[in-house]
Amino acid sequence: MILEFIGADHEVTGSCHYLSVNGKNILVDYGMEQGSNPFENSPLPVLPSEIDFVLITHAHIDHTGSLPLLYKNGFRGRIITTCATKALCNIMLKDSAHIQQSEAEWKNRKAMRAGKEQVEPIYTMEDAMGAVELIEGVDYLEKIKLSDGITARFIDVGHLLGSASIEFWLEENGIKKKIVFSGDIGNLNKPLIRNPEYVDDGDYAVMESTYGDRLHPANVDHTEELRKVLQDTFDRGGNVVIPAFAVGRTQELLFFMRKIKQDNLITGHPDFEVWVDSPLAVEATGVFRSNLMDCFDRETQELVRKGINPISFSGLRTAVTAEESKSINFLKEPKVIISASGMADAGRIRHHLKHNLWRAESTVVFAGYQAEGTLGRILQDGAETVKLFGETIEVHARISTLQGISSHADRDGLIKWITSFKKQEPGKVFVVHGEDSVTESFSTLLKNEHGLNAEAPYSGSVFDLAAGKWMKQTEGVPVSKEKIRQRKENSVYVRLSGCGQRLLKLIENSEGCSNRDLSKFADQIDALCEKWSS
Repeated sequence: MILEFIGADHEVTGSCHYLSVNGKNILVDYGMEQGSNPFENSPLPVLPSEIDFVLITHAHIDHTGSLPLLYKNGFRGRIITTCATKALCNIMLKDSAHIQQSEAEWKNRKAMRAGKEQVEPIYTMEDAMGAVELIEGVDYLEKIKLSDGITARFIDVGHLLGSASIEFWLEENGIKKKIVFSGDIGNLNKPLIRNPEYVDDGDYAVMESTYGDRLHPANVDHTEELRKVLQDTFDRGGNVVIPAFAVGRTQELLFFMRKIKQDNLITGHPDFEVWVDSPLAVEATGVFRSNLMDCFDRETQELVRKGINPISFSGLRTAVTAEESKSINFLKEPKVIISASGMADAGRIRHHLKHNLWRAESTVVFAGYQAEGTLGRILQDGAETVKLFGETIEVHARISTLQGISSHADRDGLIKWITSFKKQEPGKVFVVHGEDSVTESFSTLLKNEHGLNAEAPYSGSVFDLAAGKWMKQTEGVPVSKEKIRQRKENSVYVRLSGCGQRLLKLIENSEGCSNRDLSKFADQIDALCEKWSS
């Protein structure tokens, strides 16, 4: 009964944790690293082809974005999550694959001109579609028996449509333990989605700490905050550019925009347009609309009963094709442009920033967490120039941040989640998913002020859940250029190993086939061995 820490340990992105119980190998999330991550992540302790289950807390790419890579390297097990998360992953993983392929094509065009080596995308659309085919959707609070001694349940955690904490009931060699993975804990009183639900017991908790060192401003009126930015920017003749996560944050912004439009809160610009420039956001908004009565809060459901679509209004425009996206910046009238990615580190938003950062009349509004090393954080920190598509752009636009709009719980919200364990307080709390200093300060806070046995483990640390003790504790290994190079090389070898495991399974499953087919199969393997051994 082993828990191993893989990703988002003393870091914010790339969430991944590994459980080994009764011979079954389980991952909780398998996310992509985004921005600048200071430490090396340990490799998976088993080959991707040996993973039996992946349980997903929610659809954000830092929790799901490496699933196509897992598939590419041989994984063919079960991916289990909530029904809404399944629907969102269907579009998000395909979009991520499109970005990987597009960036590889762009780099290869530059490499060809410079006579340099070509690169391959991390994964392809085929890999993403393969991973999506493995995803199974389940309902909140439905107990799922994964195997003997392993049962799981998803609980609404109020961070994103379909987001969940995951409870595991484990039994091995007569020893029973319960471990809870918080997922990303939601902020209170957000539009559209429900408030977090809380878990009341568990032997262990693995919990996030993204905002474990700060409090969100109280009683912030985001509609009024946005109104002021829009009015001021439009009066100057500029555009309001908002980098926003296509899933969750875009729909929340549309909720506020509808309110501004409905109540005629902007003077002098009654017909201003709001452009959503992201095929992913357009598809995700469709998923949100189809779940309005099943997954949303009472306020939203009441609007729907009155015949009001809470995320649609006059003047809402969408851009799906590249041509439609490019045309937006040639429209003269002041407008709002909402585009992904939310941290401005990829996607169409970079084109809109290129066209607007140099304009003193425009405003760039950040509406979410900006990880270290992302373009979003660089702009928030006051950069005077940035490079986009090889061109140096001077920053004259106003840079603004919506306060308290985060979908993450703040310090008090995190404390509320962990102190809701009343029936059975966790014997140990593992603090993850936060910047290096934050994981340490928050675990210290839990120890000193709440009497909890809390620690912030590094990637590669291994804990024996049955015995309640560490088997291995690591220190953070700083990322180096050599390590990055080795990681790329090793990923290819991991893929080859995964193919080998799949071949062995094919051989095992071929018993009972005709001698003719088996002979042909053996000849093909012999030919392959001859080719690579010569």
